[in-house]
Amino acid sequence: MKKLSALLMTILMLNVLAVSAQIKTPVKWSYAAKKINDKEAVVLIKASIEKGWHIYSQNIKPGGPVPTSFTFTKSADYAPVGKTAEPKGINHFEKVFDMNVVYFENEAVFQQKVSLNKATTNIKGTIEFMVCNDHECLPPDEISFNVPIK
Repeated sequence: MKKLSALLMTILMLNVLAVSAQIKTPVKWSYAAKKINDKEAVVLIKASIEKGWHIYSQNIKPGGPVPTSFTFTKSADYAPVGKTAEPKGINHFEKVFDMNVVYFENEAVFQQKVSLNKATTNIKGTIEFMVCNDHECLPPDEISFNVPIK
């Protein structure tokens, strides 16, 4: 009986550890493109953020959280025009960083204008971002994207 109890306790503990070790992914990214004409397009990069979590603006002062950033892969087919535009965020003082920061909740759509040297291409790059809630921040993450222009 003691062996059975020990075995059940071990299985229960392993299940608890497995559940607590699950990777949190409170931000889902989606992409689209809108052609303005044969020479220009706008790439739309949308962050869908789970309730209670937020990501940060691209414009964060040093000493704060990791800002969201976009890096576009160099290509002869296209070139980014200007900086990536972002929506108006929430300006809030965060004690942990001892500074005002701007962040986004629920969703944020970023826009990047590109000049096209080819009628159809794929806009590629990476996004680096940090996501936090009121209790924790996850380590910065970097994901790749590939947006077709047709």
